[in-house]
Amino acid sequence: MKFVAPLIAILLGRTSSFSPTTGFVVTTTVSTRSSEILSMSPTESSDSLDNLKDFQAQSNPLLKYWDPLNLVSRNFWDQGDDATIGFLRQSEIKHGRIAMAAFVGYCVQSNYVFSWPQTLSGQVPSLDMNPEAQWDAIPLSAKLQILLVIGSLEIWDECGGRIEGSKHYMKGGKPGDYPSFSKFAEKVHPVLNLYDPFNLSKDMTDEDREKRLVMEVNNGRLAMIGIFGFLSADAVPGSVPALAGIARPYDGNVMIPFSGDFSLSVESAVGWVTGVAALTAVSFFNYRQGLEAEVEEMIVDEVASAAEIVTEDEQPAEEQPSEEQPAEEAPAEKEEVKEADL
Repeated sequence: MKFVAPLIAILLGRTSSFSPTTGFVVTTTVSTRSSEILSMSPTESSDSLDNLKDFQAQSNPLLKYWDPLNLVSRNFWDQGDDATIGFLRQSEIKHGRIAMAAFVGYCVQSNYVFSWPQTLSGQVPSLDMNPEAQWDAIPLSAKLQILLVIGSLEIWDECGGRIEGSKHYMKGGKPGDYPSFSKFAEKVHPVLNLYDPFNLSKDMTDEDREKRLVMEVNNGRLAMIGIFGFLSADAVPGSVPALAGIARPYDGNVMIPFSGDFSLSVESAVGWVTGVAALTAVSFFNYRQGLEAEVEEMIVDEVASAAEIVTEDEQPAEEQPSEEQPAEEAPAEKEEVKEADL
């Protein structure tokens, strides 16, 4: 059953690439509101190349930093190198966590299964089947439920679960920092967090957290090798000599997880992939066009408002009458004075 792990890894590692992002940057100082909208374009990130090299030196002092394909400078989706580094670190941590769960699950399911029926048909799993065959025996509806839960967790991570003020891992956020379920528990249904559900690590120092992150990444890397070692040993007997004595042959195809439910020809598979890619591209294009239009409209409105303010400030003030009026002369009184003098 834990054959689902490679599929999960592929799905979770790819779906984050479809998160809404923008590749344009507009600069304005007209309004704070406009600046908040424009800040959606990633211009800063805490995951710089120097930080990455330092982390890699801690995780593997012998090999240290190693990037033969120079992925950090590929500028994924035109988001910049820092955003690319954030994506790569998030992907490694996520795949490592999934691989650790898959490795443990494979070991458990190879030695123990629940003894009660797991489907409405009364089907009971058997230890005669290896984990890959157990997955094939699961009804399609159950497989789709598993994928639905995985997709929901991914959506919560990418969109809905982030608390106010937090940042996406491609926009300066911390890779691997899965959001809390506090919002969901408050508004929908009580649920425990995936990490530290009982808040036992609240007093942990930052130094200890960094050490545990290094251990987690290394364990994840080893688990990725381990789970694919199991799959390879079962699918191709003798391919992993160290597992030759415990591997149980599997006559299915580990790269076609739904082969027991339905199959796609090469032509139809290409069509499906092309269709999904086209829909994704159209959706992203529409999203970007709408965001550009919104930002442009905001800037025009703010510039117009600023122009009105400047015009009012430069308008000359109306002349105000002087409070001190010159005293009017009384010619009649002056004539009387002259006659008296005569």
